[in-house]
Amino acid sequence: MLCLLLCARPGAAPAAGPTLSFGVLPLGGALESREDWKPLLDDMGRAIGLQVVALSVTSYEGLLLAMQENRVDLAFVSGKLAVDAVLENGMKVLAQVTRPDGLPGYRSVLLARRGGPVASLEDVLARPGRWSLAHGETQSMSGYVIPQLQLFTPRNIQIETHFRSETIDGHQGAALAVANGEVDVATNNTADLERFARRFPAEYARLRILWESDLIPHGAIVMRIGHSQELMDKVRAFLRDYGRGSGPAAQAQRAVLARLHGLAGFLVADDRAMLPVLQLEYQLARRQAMTGQWVSEAARQARLARLQAEYEAQRQRLQK
Repeated sequence: MLCLLLCARPGAAPAAGPTLSFGVLPLGGALESREDWKPLLDDMGRAIGLQVVALSVTSYEGLLLAMQENRVDLAFVSGKLAVDAVLENGMKVLAQVTRPDGLPGYRSVLLARRGGPVASLEDVLARPGRWSLAHGETQSMSGYVIPQLQLFTPRNIQIETHFRSETIDGHQGAALAVANGEVDVATNNTADLERFARRFPAEYARLRILWESDLIPHGAIVMRIGHSQELMDKVRAFLRDYGRGSGPAAQAQRAVLARLHGLAGFLVADDRAMLPVLQLEYQLARRQAMTGQWVSEAARQARLARLQAEYEAQRQRLQK
């Protein structure tokens, strides 16, 4: 269920005039999301002269639906949702997030409980039907796409049949499920695990990482293209400068960013920043086509040709 979160203190009247809706995915819940995003959205509103409200959803599918229905003007999204926003939902990339470590991305991981029944990654892979798995939605890069691409599909493992049971959950819920012994293994990512460690230190101490992926491109801020170029430039400039420089204001902004997935700031970007994500999606679809069962080799080759043509067309659109 979608929850509209006005970025104002309880009891305070919202500012008059037009507003912008900012889509976010809460890690823990709607209240937590509002408290984390409120300072940045208030600062953005003052900088661009419009009130900014947060549309908080409980799932990737909920945010995708909100974008499809034109109910968000801006959104903070993972790479796969950013690609969908640009190619399918009339939005464009304004900025890409950065983190204090300076790396151009983060990593997907597979978690198990420290001292639990899972001995190793090989134990997970070699014993079909033995273990329970918690993973993200299909729109989640680190929770689903990358584990499929780099861990399971190359080993001809179908998670729907390999694991005894599947639970679809967010990163925080999946990590808690492993720590509390409710599931055997779960996908997650290094960025959200840092946040999890600060909020749930006891549970984090019960986790261990069995596998890490290659770097995944960071998430992005996207904006609907129906807005004026002047407004887009104002939002982009605000993001570019937020948390930069010295003095009390910049320090306060950096504290706000640290509460938002441990961010360090934003880099100006455009749709081309999502090309690596598009390539990862194509690689997964191609690998699944190669390892899937088909009525004939001709059918397989036809599917591969369609995937190649779609990828080339989408790549050209992102490069414009």
